[in-house]
Amino acid sequence: MRLLVVEGNVRAARERHRATYGLTPSESYAAVLKSLAPEAICDIALPADEGANLPERTGLEGYDGVVLTGSGLNIWKAEPETMRQVELAREVYRSGTPFFGSCWGLQVATVAAGGSVRANPRGREVGIARDIALTPEGRDHPLYRGKAPVFTSPCVHGDEVETLPEGAIVLAANPVSDVQAVEIPYEGGRFWGIQYHPEFSLNELSVIMRRYKPTLLAEGFFRDAGTADQWLADLEALVADPRRKDISWRYGIGPDILDARIRLKEIENFIALRVRPVQSERGRA
Repeated sequence: MRLLVVEGNVRAARERHRATYGLTPSESYAAVLKSLAPEAICDIALPADEGANLPERTGLEGYDGVVLTGSGLNIWKAEPETMRQVELAREVYRSGTPFFGSCWGLQVATVAAGGSVRANPRGREVGIARDIALTPEGRDHPLYRGKAPVFTSPCVHGDEVETLPEGAIVLAANPVSDVQAVEIPYEGGRFWGIQYHPEFSLNELSVIMRRYKPTLLAEGFFRDAGTADQWLADLEALVADPRRKDISWRYGIGPDILDARIRLKEIENFIALRVRPVQSERGRA
């Protein structure tokens, strides 16, 4: 199995994540994919970097799946490092290769297919996305096979889908974002995407939230630095001992997040139901 992980971040953001977590976001995502498909070989593309050597359609056709990571960029700014990713996404669609993305990945795939993204007027959704509810279409969709109809997930995003591309199907929503998951057909390809981050373990999420502490304070998520520090300390204590019911109960952090088999179900389904069938077809060809 050959998978391409497309990193959404610029170099400085990648290295900041490596410095605090030990891996770049794309390296971390690749490790998650290999935990679900140990035989997978994961290549990494860096389209945010000027001059990056990016695969064209024929090169993309050699992969069994393409996955887009999150990013700290804002696609509505239409900066060069963003638009290179949009163009790459269009080539992925045209290649027909199974296509998946988290958060920024959903936003890039949306814009590539003709939709638009904006800063969310309801504000940032950060830490834990709550009350993600499957739509009627989502309840019948293979992306959510084995998933509860309402769940929570790690998340970090300030932007949201504003207009959907033609033919897109919303699969999940919550009070903060009307598009928490979507299927998008475009130019012969098909994308499954989610606005949240199931690929983040609680450990990775806690590391990200510590970096976000100034933003969380500035945007009023915490009354003061002491309250923020206590929350971060509690997250880290729960990472150290997931049996800490006093912490998990207090913050509503349940098996949706603590149990990787539940948290990663969407990615597992993408591999099982989109990637493996394509891999098998190519193996018989």
